[in-house]
Amino acid sequence: MDAARTAAGADTAAAAEKEQKKLDKRFMKAALTQARKALEKGEVPIGCVIVYEGRIIGRGYNRRNTDRSTLSHAEINAIRKASRVIGDWRLEGCTLYCTLEPCQMCAGAIVQARIDRVVIGALSPKAGCGGTLLNILQNPDFNHQAAVTDGVMFEECSALLKEFFRNLRLENKRRKMMLKEADAEADTEDV
Repeated sequence: MDAARTAAGADTAAAAEKEQKKLDKRFMKAALTQARKALEKGEVPIGCVIVYEGRIIGRGYNRRNTDRSTLSHAEINAIRKASRVIGDWRLEGCTLYCTLEPCQMCAGAIVQARIDRVVIGALSPKAGCGGTLLNILQNPDFNHQAAVTDGVMFEECSALLKEFFRNLRLENKRRKMMLKEADAEADTEDV
């Protein structure tokens, strides 16, 4: 009887894990939609959604250049909107999905908002504070820690960022060439 109960429990846990992976992918797709909005505005394509009881209550994308504000990260914008929907700064029971690992500011805001779980697409080796450079999200010295799942739709999330930065480098290279040509032309006119 105990072996049958153990097997049934394992089957139930496996089914729950499979369902959670399906939900994680669904909501990460929604975060990618937000990232594409940032891309359309010429922003670094980072997107975020916050989910409560199976529905999205906050959406955000990177708007630092658009808003001319250091604070306009995808996670901060989504937290602000979710807080309005919930009617409280505490977002207990929520899961945050972000296409790129949160920076130190966003990870701190996630901890302050008491978000239970964070699902990350791509890791950020230069600024990641969800476990890569620092692990603010799970620091036991804080009064709140979030569960972290990373690598959800990693390929799609990282491809969007790589494409953006590749195009940015090409554009910067073109701009430098144009300036160089304009300088050379000005030099020949001065003679």
